[in-house]
Amino acid sequence: MPSPHYNDHDQEAYNHDQSQSQSQSQYQNQPQPYDRTPKKRIIVTHRNGNTNLFIWLLAILCTIIAIGVVIGGIVVFVGYIVIHPRVPTISISNAHLDLFRNDYAGLLQTQLNIRVLAQNGNAKAHATFSDIKFLLSYQGQGIAIMVADTFDVPKNNSQILNYVVQSSSIPLTPDQVEVVDETWKRNVVGFDFKGHARTQWRVGPLGSLKFWCKLECQLRFHPLNGSYIPSRCTSQSK
Repeated sequence: MPSPHYNDHDQEAYNHDQSQSQSQSQYQNQPQPYDRTPKKRIIVTHRNGNTNLFIWLLAILCTIIAIGVVIGGIVVFVGYIVIHPRVPTISISNAHLDLFRNDYAGLLQTQLNIRVLAQNGNAKAHATFSDIKFLLSYQGQGIAIMVADTFDVPKNNSQILNYVVQSSSIPLTPDQVEVVDETWKRNVVGFDFKGHARTQWRVGPLGSLKFWCKLECQLRFHPLNGSYIPSRCTSQSK
């Protein structure tokens, strides 16, 4: 009986089959990459395949709200362009130092005339000024508090508030006395003036607008003749 034997060709075929079998086994054992393809979302429907009525109502409501916001924005923009509202202001129009005197005992007496201008630059609406309060001080010491009742200013008009402030004898410290002496030498004296007013006016379809006007500046004078040194002192809105 002849003994089995392998020739070279059969050995190569056997090795090739073994190599393919190992490659397939390694590929199957390797972790497969994660499929990142986005999944399709399923819309909730009735059994007959139609979209849920609640979703239709929600879509209609969102559309109506979006249209309302757009129309409202257009109305406000057109109203602003046509009416062009301006915030009313308060400012110092003029002032005068009627009295500025100190004695050897370190007591200061002073009197000022201050004109505050309330101005409404709106051409189509009157403005209301209320909660008016101003404070005048010198070297950190309060001299007077000035107030006014609520009043209206017609459209594109203004009104003057005339304050006459007279202080009693103000005791000065030695350092403040030196400041007063230097003031006479330089012929320039400054008073701190600050306060606020509430303004309100109606601007057509835009409704009623309200702002606080804040005023803070220094009033400077020539004490030898009492003349006012003009400076920009106009309110800022907040």
